[in-house]
Amino acid sequence: MQAADLDEVMAIENAIYSHPWTRGNFTDSLVAGYECRTWRLDGELVGYFVLMIGAGEAHLLNLSIAPAYQRSGHGRALLQEAADIAARLGARSIFLEVRPSNHAAQSLYAKFGFRRIAVRRDYYPAHTGREDALVYTLPLK
Repeated sequence: MQAADLDEVMAIENAIYSHPWTRGNFTDSLVAGYECRTWRLDGELVGYFVLMIGAGEAHLLNLSIAPAYQRSGHGRALLQEAADIAARLGARSIFLEVRPSNHAAQSLYAKFGFRRIAVRRDYYPAHTGREDALVYTLPLK
């Protein structure tokens, strides 16, 4: 991912989330040197992720797939890419948070081998107040 990708990234982000990341969130992630990747088919942006790695752990901050490409294997492929990068850079595990209302993501993570380990109360903004986050982890080889 590069700054030049952010218009397309923001179009997907705004299309799929009620409380999307801001352009500033993505810019800050790029400037901080996080592992930010895009996934394209024939030049079209299909998805992206932002992965932070430190102290032997990886934290998947954002993984998103454009609506037209959801439930067609692209999320799994992007998740595999994130896991491969994390392992190559020395992470022993990956952590992530997901909304309890996001059943499709939970299913993807469970099928990939992630397991739920905790709940972060009032983590996400919601239409009425806050929503918890389910914390998942995956050990890496």
